[in-house]
Amino acid sequence: MKCNYFSKCASCNNFQGTYKETLTRKLSKIKEDFKKLYNGYIEVFPSKEIHFRNRAEFRVYHDENGISYAMNDFEKKILPIKECLIVNKYIYDIMPKLLDEIVKNNIEEKLFGVDFLSSSRGELTVSLIYHKKLDALWEEKAKNIAQRLCISIIGRSKKQKVVIGKDYITENILKYRYKIIENSFSQPNSFINSKMIQWVVNDDLSHKNDLLELYCGAGNFTIPFATKYNKILATEISKNSIKAAKENMLINNVKNIEFLRMSVEEFVDALNGGRVYNRMKHIDINDYSIDTVFVDPPRAGLDQLTTDFIKNYENIIYISCNPETLKRDLESLCNTHNIVSMAVFDQFAYTNHLEMGVKLRTKNE
Repeated sequence: MKCNYFSKCASCNNFQGTYKETLTRKLSKIKEDFKKLYNGYIEVFPSKEIHFRNRAEFRVYHDENGISYAMNDFEKKILPIKECLIVNKYIYDIMPKLLDEIVKNNIEEKLFGVDFLSSSRGELTVSLIYHKKLDALWEEKAKNIAQRLCISIIGRSKKQKVVIGKDYITENILKYRYKIIENSFSQPNSFINSKMIQWVVNDDLSHKNDLLELYCGAGNFTIPFATKYNKILATEISKNSIKAAKENMLINNVKNIEFLRMSVEEFVDALNGGRVYNRMKHIDINDYSIDTVFVDPPRAGLDQLTTDFIKNYENIIYISCNPETLKRDLESLCNTHNIVSMAVFDQFAYTNHLEMGVKLRTKNE
């Protein structure tokens, strides 16, 4: 990737050599770190080399020449930029046009951030973040910009959110459709997300019954899983994510999922006979015959309570955005389970991050 800001912008901190060389360095570390746990074949899913991110956040830099987008450099100083080659083509194309419209309409005062959320088909929601209250005049000008650029705009300031158009996009991944809400978690690389979905739902585990999913988000994996399992019980702590997950279930005409707005700790506590939660009163866990558990935790990985809990299930599917905590958790899980397969997904090209997937089966078969 011929980027003018390579070696300057800290967003891409794995920039030396070709894309293939950057990925090879990451894979070598993974193989070394996990060799005591797994020496089998690791399936690799490379990213597209440019225009792969469907969401991005930029600072806004003000100086005597006007405003520009900005990132941090390696010394954590502000680096003004004119373009970003890792964002998808729709975001890339709209970035200079949006900045021009903001200046033409005189709404750049105290603007300090711009967030982009795009579908793979070009549906765009842009958040403009300010250090001032937004008034009716701002809203009128923002409406004109949204109309001219065919985008939705969200104005944000302290305790204020002004929506012009929609505060979400609708994304198509494989044969599934998803509502993705602005300012909520979503997979940043649509191409790799499709590969992750395909990998987690394929049939190399001997599941026969129902699935338990922890950290389900807005149903990114839950919806495809619905075609593979009889019933699914899925938990998520975020209110907005659960709301979107239920809408995504309707959009995809899926009827065999029960979404619960609960933290993993609460859910495990309830199943272990602890506190009675009103949100679970309509659930009879005895109606489920769960043989597989799927987890996609935050970077901190699993706590010990959850790790011990999921050992009770025949099959475990684990998606991780942090190989360090994944390794820690596998060191415990491999006491009761064997690793069946492992994959790496380069969701964050030109960085040192890798998304990983692991499937495990109990040793007691």
